[in-house]
Amino acid sequence: MKKLNKRHIIDIGSLILRTLFFLVFIAPLLWLVVSSFKQEMNIFKDMGSLSAFIPKDLFLGNYTKAFQRADLIKYVMNSMFYVFLITLFGMIVNSLCGYGLAKLKVPYSKQILKFIIALIIIPFETIILPLFLIVNNFGWVNSFQALIVPFIANCFNIYLFKQFFSGIPDEFLEAARVDGASDLRTFLQIVLPQSTTVFATVFILTFVAHWGDFMWPLIVASDDSVRTIQVGLQFLFTNPPQLYGVILAGLTFSTIPLAIIFLMFQKYYVQSAASSGLKG
Repeated sequence: MKKLNKRHIIDIGSLILRTLFFLVFIAPLLWLVVSSFKQEMNIFKDMGSLSAFIPKDLFLGNYTKAFQRADLIKYVMNSMFYVFLITLFGMIVNSLCGYGLAKLKVPYSKQILKFIIALIIIPFETIILPLFLIVNNFGWVNSFQALIVPFIANCFNIYLFKQFFSGIPDEFLEAARVDGASDLRTFLQIVLPQSTTVFATVFILTFVAHWGDFMWPLIVASDDSVRTIQVGLQFLFTNPPQLYGVILAGLTFSTIPLAIIFLMFQKYYVQSAASSGLKG
């Protein structure tokens, strides 16, 4: 009985702790969404009380003004296009690299892996100038190539794929090779079906990382035809008058694709975090 009570207390404490963490992390997002439907004066009036998280009315004027002041739909579509292509091509390239390092007899594979891990810690700001010079020499400034090509290969994603593929038993691959399957066919028919979780994880991490990019798109995509949502949102901040309700409406609109992507793949993301890239 004492053990049972102790277990119940631990379970209740764990539930309360998780609930508190959930509220802490969800509170800013909830305030953002609720405030985007409030009139300007009510946003500041409700600050400091629970009313900040409770929608009192459904004021759509902020969204109307946001779409009038910036072409947010176009900028979202631009971001969706280039981020999706980075993610798609990145999963192809990085998964093949990870598979080669994990399961093929690549010369100096350990040294190559150490070099890849070392590259992860290099801040992007240190290479942004030479990268821009290269992109400019190719004539890619104000084009989607400048947004996509430099970020297809990703050291962290290669490492993540390598760690996951290392956990797949070699017996499966040997059986496929005995049947005459090539390395590519083995990857496509044997490895790929078992790797749903790691692909979903890489998809989420890559999509979220590049959806929030600001510095690089600001430098290479200043033209309106390729402008991304993060750069486009600056029209709401810089063009007078500065209306916080309109800004919050734009920010809320820009988070919708992220919320959809995460809700679609969250199950696989949790599974992969528990089973793939964290083992040595």
